[in-house]
Amino acid sequence: MRKIPKTMSTQHPDNAKTPEWTKSEVIEGDDEVIEAYYAYLDLGIHEVMWDAEGKDVDTHVVRKLFSTYSDYFKKNILGEDIFLTYRLPNPRIEGAERKVFAETMESIPIAYDLAEKFYGQGKVPVFEVILPFTTDYQELVSVAKYYEKAVAGEEEIELFDGIQVKDLVGEIYPKKVEVIPLIEDKDSLLKIREIVTGYYKAIKPSYMRVFIARSDPAMNYGMLTAVLLAKFALSTLYKLRDELGIGIFPIIGVGSLPFRGHLSPLNYEKAMEEYKGVYTFTLQSAFKYDYDERTVKEATKRINENKVQEPREYTENEENIIRNIINKYVIAYQPIIEALAPAINFIALNLPKRRARKLHISLFGYARSTGKVTLPRAISFVGAMYSLGIPPEIIGISSLSDLKNEEWDFLNENYRGLRFDLQQSAKFINADGLEIIKEIWNIDEGIIKNIKSDIDFLESQFNIKAGGNDYESKKHNLLSSLALLACKEKKMDELKDYLKEMALIRRSIG
Repeated sequence: MRKIPKTMSTQHPDNAKTPEWTKSEVIEGDDEVIEAYYAYLDLGIHEVMWDAEGKDVDTHVVRKLFSTYSDYFKKNILGEDIFLTYRLPNPRIEGAERKVFAETMESIPIAYDLAEKFYGQGKVPVFEVILPFTTDYQELVSVAKYYEKAVAGEEEIELFDGIQVKDLVGEIYPKKVEVIPLIEDKDSLLKIREIVTGYYKAIKPSYMRVFIARSDPAMNYGMLTAVLLAKFALSTLYKLRDELGIGIFPIIGVGSLPFRGHLSPLNYEKAMEEYKGVYTFTLQSAFKYDYDERTVKEATKRINENKVQEPREYTENEENIIRNIINKYVIAYQPIIEALAPAINFIALNLPKRRARKLHISLFGYARSTGKVTLPRAISFVGAMYSLGIPPEIIGISSLSDLKNEEWDFLNENYRGLRFDLQQSAKFINADGLEIIKEIWNIDEGIIKNIKSDIDFLESQFNIKAGGNDYESKKHNLLSSLALLACKEKKMDELKDYLKEMALIRRSIG
């Protein structure tokens, strides 16, 4: 059995600080090649996700790594000791990126040829791809078969007079790739059994890695929903492991702030305990760059050494309880987010930019929809909400008053970190800003009342005070008020400065 990575470095643009080795505040181009090497060598991360989704991907990354850092890669074999995994655009929904999908797949045999020259025969540096927005097993099968037939299989195409493609370009290896589904929406996470089982029956892999999203479900359905969906998915995957008789190794995409998973170098132990059953944790940019390097390296080492614990496997009745809690929560959460969309989108446009990315518009498949409105991506969404003084963790929390005793007990047993996550985010509530937000963006009074009800519920039922007493949270709340006044007075440069300063206090943009 191959080594399965415990840690995966990603290119999520959630870092407030910029690393010393980058040329500017925006990480792009060859900086991302340097970043990959830094993740392997300096931080000790096992795997790097190379993201072809939403940017001009460098398909020559393997060549650049081997030529620039040859001594390191001679000792640490890419594809055996450390790993590079491509995240593809999903051609089904990202129409403008379909040829990028094809280009990225075509680059896999080039990486193989480079490795053959670098290491000798038999080394496969890239053999896995991640498919975002997976909603159906047929999408996974299509990607696997595309590579098998349209990339590796093209070597058999006859050009003329018995001359085949392989006579011109050589044989094409590897012959197959493994496809990792990245499952991001509520309905697909709830039908993860069908997705995994369908792919297994069609492809018969010897093992599977399955990627559970944590940020997008939180943005679309609320933090509590995202946590319960992840636990539902982990339970199902472990049942399938036994039913299908194959190794299944879950990945979870978590950020530093509570809303996006609360995996930071200071909170990794709680996060691993919360998400039992996860084999691979993403270490995003805020994790890597917003804490001192020694702390990051120590946390990474501990995660790498972590002995994966089995998750709780839910009964049919418990799965129904999860669905009931989610339904009650989403009904309370989504209308507030829909109403706040103009404020969120405005602030998001002015947050610091940390990666070169294409425009976040529907044409490029980047808009995320919650109900009837369009929102920015999850990092900008969270950053905007914190900057407005309304941490998204608290939205919809008063809906828990409708839970039955059985549902309350289940929630407390199965989301152990709920109180702690609410506590950490509640420090950044700026209740004084609600009236200014209402005035600037013409927010309905009923929505403001609902947010206040969530704050009241937090204080009365959880005994968690809104707004912190420590220096940093008080400073953050003051900056939030100043940012709102800057919006009102249209002082955009000052607004951007306040937003950047708040992100530095949070140690994450969002």
